[in-house]
Amino acid sequence: MNLEYLSGFGNEFASEALPGALPVGQNSPQKAPYGLYTELFSGTAFTMARSEARRTWLYRIQPSANHPAFAKLERQLAGGPLGAVTPNRLRWNPLDIPSEPTDFIDGLVGMVANAGSEKPSGISIYHYRANRSMDRVFFNADGELLLVPEQGRLRIATELGVLDVEPLEIVVLPRGLKFRVELLDAQARGYVAENHGAALRLPDLGPIGSNGLANPRDFLSPVAHYEDLKQPTTLVQKFLGELWACELDHSPLNVVAWHGNNVPYKYDLRRFNTIGTVSFDHPDPSIFTVLTSPTSTHGLANLDFVIFPPRWMVAENTFRPPWFHRNLMNEYMGLIQGAYDAKAEGFLPGGASLHSCMSAHGPDGETCTKAINVDLAPHKIDNTMAFMFETSQVLRPTQFALQCPQLQLSYDACWASLPATFNPNRR
Repeated sequence: MNLEYLSGFGNEFASEALPGALPVGQNSPQKAPYGLYTELFSGTAFTMARSEARRTWLYRIQPSANHPAFAKLERQLAGGPLGAVTPNRLRWNPLDIPSEPTDFIDGLVGMVANAGSEKPSGISIYHYRANRSMDRVFFNADGELLLVPEQGRLRIATELGVLDVEPLEIVVLPRGLKFRVELLDAQARGYVAENHGAALRLPDLGPIGSNGLANPRDFLSPVAHYEDLKQPTTLVQKFLGELWACELDHSPLNVVAWHGNNVPYKYDLRRFNTIGTVSFDHPDPSIFTVLTSPTSTHGLANLDFVIFPPRWMVAENTFRPPWFHRNLMNEYMGLIQGAYDAKAEGFLPGGASLHSCMSAHGPDGETCTKAINVDLAPHKIDNTMAFMFETSQVLRPTQFALQCPQLQLSYDACWASLPATFNPNRR
């Protein structure tokens, strides 16, 4: 797979599948090369500050405007509406992969959300399960998509090119981008965060300096690749939470050249440059942030994507697991592989947990007791990759999430075994 580094002068990227297909010196010439049509793909308002603007110029065989009316599909996204309000800590076992033929769209299941699809901020979180490739094309008018594969490799054919992604990699698809998900293995499963707010970007590093965490050079965008196919194609869109479709007589993945910064990209989580303490105390989880969607309040995220990768633990005289805490943010955790160092059991790859605003949580009883009594020495947490979708607005589970058999009804019990060790006569 040929890929271009997601880097360039002034955050502008460019690619062409045919030599000279990309106009030089202007964006919309009277006659574009090869008889192509010019189209602007805007991810932000026209009047946004230049540093915030997301837009890409496309040079395509047929413009996107060439389509008939959309009709609402009978089969809608699984998950149902939001369920009853609950402040409780929740955890789920992995969702089963369906036995009947299921593509990426039909395999999406809504789990939690903190805003309706019509809102300009907030997120919705889905799990996907699939056992067949899509033969239709999809775009999401409701938000940017962050895909986190847990099982099975994907080939994502987009308007701007093709991205292959596997577990321990992620891919981000801009709002409105057309794409098709093909399976490179017999089945696939993973997580999706739908970001209704400001586009994801790298967090500022502050006192860390100019290096560390996720480095810009490791984010990859596709090279231009087009389909000149004259055949019936179903185009599906998600609009205000509903699925609508129309029939085209051509493939909408027909962009021959493009330039701009509103592009899909992938990132290998194994390239994350982990920062941690080399003296004492467990650092805040924000030190593991890969991408962030900011709000108008500085430092308060609409969405943070945080990972807990393999790393050395060397802190002296320190309770090394994540400390017990209550916090403003809302945490939806998933596990890609291995085990999470704060839970001895019950948190499985493909599973998830939800700890809402001011919900008390931390390591389970077994992990806590071991961490207090262990003989401290440098050791490496290895063969693991947990992650967290963290957001400043409260996440509400869907009716499905509250009623499905994968919900662990005894999750609270993992803290019930914490012993009372207080002794006022022993310091």
